[in-house]
Amino acid sequence: MIFLALIYLSFISLGLPDSLLGSTWPVMNMELGVLVGNAGYISGLVSGGTILSSLFSHRLIRRFGTGKVTVVSLAMTAAALMGFSLSPSFLWLLACAVPLGLGAGAVDSGLNEFVAEHYAAKHMNWLHCFWGVGAMLGPILISALLQSGHSWRDGYRSLSVIQFALVALLLLSLPMWRKYENPGTARQVQTSAGGAKQGLFAPLRVKGAPYAMLTFFLYTSIESSMMLWGASYLVKVKGFLPEIAAGWFSLFFLGITAGRALSGFVSIKLNNETLIRIGSVLMITGVIVMLLPMPALFSLCALVLIGLGLAPIFPSMLHQTPVHFGKDNAQATMGFQMACAYTGTTLMPPLFGQLFSHVSFSLMPYVLLACGAGLLICTMRLSAMAKKHGDAG
Repeated sequence: MIFLALIYLSFISLGLPDSLLGSTWPVMNMELGVLVGNAGYISGLVSGGTILSSLFSHRLIRRFGTGKVTVVSLAMTAAALMGFSLSPSFLWLLACAVPLGLGAGAVDSGLNEFVAEHYAAKHMNWLHCFWGVGAMLGPILISALLQSGHSWRDGYRSLSVIQFALVALLLLSLPMWRKYENPGTARQVQTSAGGAKQGLFAPLRVKGAPYAMLTFFLYTSIESSMMLWGASYLVKVKGFLPEIAAGWFSLFFLGITAGRALSGFVSIKLNNETLIRIGSVLMITGVIVMLLPMPALFSLCALVLIGLGLAPIFPSMLHQTPVHFGKDNAQATMGFQMACAYTGTTLMPPLFGQLFSHVSFSLMPYVLLACGAGLLICTMRLSAMAKKHGDAG
């Protein structure tokens, strides 16, 4: 239980920086004297580093083991956060964004595959619930510090200290990781059944992999677009005041966090595929409620429904990775899945934003509905292929 608690803490620490830039940037950009839109360069570098480390994470983990990679990666994110707190210029922030992204991608891919292989589905749901806890705690900490007269630098410094403390705990836990990992196997170069080295893109040749990759891309496209544009939709289409919309939009995050906590218990009775289907249908239902010309209360209910629907999909898909692709391919496939997820997070919200701002924000539910339908079709197709392969075996 102590070991599992450390893994949960690692995911809290993974979520802490994710919402930090958006919370602090209105203060940071004024102090550093840069344009508001420059935050996109920082987030782009973080996302690029995350995608890159996700793609290569399976090679690092096979060589050094999940425990060591997690310790080094979290140390990189802690150092990057400390660098943010000390930054004298915008260029310094750009430099610190690189290790922040590289560290986050390796931790995310490594821990997701580790939990998928060694723990029950409930723990995967709760793992991502703890990510939501971290994502909510970051802005709360920053807000409390700013209101008490501290600067944004103190916020980044505080989170860096928390990360370094976790690194120290994980260092002490390295012997526990060895119970699950074979050091000899970890150092071997990944090989196929015939003994030849696998290339970087070998996971894409596994049957069903394109559907899995597209599922993760579509999921994060929906989630990140809701995170970025949901409040704007309430203002521009539903007529909410901006300050009211910002507060009520937290219902979406509440839906995701509470949904993942609940999914952990439900997964004891229902399998991953059932949870994915229920979540997809619930999310699509929420989007349909969102686009209907109904009173404001229904729009708020739609936010909760969409959050609840999205909640079990991502962790359940991750937990299915060893089932769909086998334990030998799981880590490499997991890295590609996370890379596709971060690609959706990076590319689609800006593209959708251009569409909504140049045409109409009323298009947003229709775009989300199309993505949701595609996600449901991909997951059903992947499940059918896995079942057919299992029957054939």
